[in-house]
Amino acid sequence: MAKQEKEMLNEQETAQENAAAQEAEEKQPQEAECESETQAGAEAEVETEAGEEKEAQETSEEEKKSFLKNKKKDKKEEALKQKVEELEDRVKRQMAEFENFRKRTEKEKSAMYEVGAKSVIEKILPVVDNFERGLGTIPEEEKGGAFAEGMNMIYKQLVGELEKLGVKPIEAVGQEFNPEFHNAVMQVESEEYESGVVAQELQKGYTYHDTVVRHSMVAVVQ
Repeated sequence: MAKQEKEMLNEQETAQENAAAQEAEEKQPQEAECESETQAGAEAEVETEAGEEKEAQETSEEEKKSFLKNKKKDKKEEALKQKVEELEDRVKRQMAEFENFRKRTEKEKSAMYEVGAKSVIEKILPVVDNFERGLGTIPEEEKGGAFAEGMNMIYKQLVGELEKLGVKPIEAVGQEFNPEFHNAVMQVESEEYESGVVAQELQKGYTYHDTVVRHSMVAVVQ
């Protein structure tokens, strides 16, 4: 009896050991699988972190390249803008210089024309004087004749053309003596005019565009 109980106990222990061994064998693959899954998760996390870091680095490089590109573009645009402003300033200065040159040239041309015209007028005035003297010597009975009328027409035509050019006679007789227009060559007594007034015109004076070409030669009352 004792022997049978002992055998039964041995069998129970053997069965327990076999169950424990089997359980251990079953747990070992699960633990290995869990460990493998944990390792794979860790590796995946490391790969994700590395990918994120690489992506962040690539993004930073792209931003840096974009910043440098924009900076270079801004510098280029600024240089171009400055060049355009310099060209505009140069064109404005050249236009101003040309305008000043044009005005100066026109002024010089006008002055040369005035000088030339004045010189020609000075040469024509003695001809006008001779016409007046000639007309003044015609006898009264011959003033209606063809010759006198022809001389008078030529004289009027000559004076008319001078007036069109801006040549005008200076008023003298009855005017107060003005040295800017009159050249006094003698003094006379007069009951008609007061002292300092022009009583007689010896030679007619003329102006050209308000500039005296020839002063009037006059006699002034004492």
